[in-house]
Amino acid sequence: MKTCCFTGHRIIKITSELVQRLRDAIVNVIEQGVTDFYDGGAIGFDMLAAEMVIELKAEYPDIKLHMLLPCPADEQIKGWNKAQIARYEKILQAADSVTMLSEHYMKDCMKRRNEQLVEDSDCCICYCTNPRSGTGQTLRFALNRGIRIVNILNL
Repeated sequence: MKTCCFTGHRIIKITSELVQRLRDAIVNVIEQGVTDFYDGGAIGFDMLAAEMVIELKAEYPDIKLHMLLPCPADEQIKGWNKAQIARYEKILQAADSVTMLSEHYMKDCMKRRNEQLVEDSDCCICYCTNPRSGTGQTLRFALNRGIRIVNILNL
């Protein structure tokens, strides 16, 4: 197991318990051999997960953060506030790689991004409270691919 992706809701309540569960889940997969993390760059859980990987690089210098963007950054951030945009830009600057999957926003680019995250991964760390969401759809795709899923709500 070398690769791990993240998926989760855009609207989350960030608590110290949630942050600790995320940290514990990431450290656990690092200790099992994961070196490469894939993140889709959405607001909410994706940003929190990317920031945690960046923070953990001080302790685990061999880990890498790969951003898989669904479309150009200027199209992905439409409707975001200044604080969200600043966090996003800081994450992209700290990432080890940034890949844009579509040259323009398209109706299905988010779904395609989510599928690529799963296809590139051996496991998935998620935050899912609603199985009828895009996160739930991503997890079903991961289950069908047979990859390990760690829902931090269940830790």
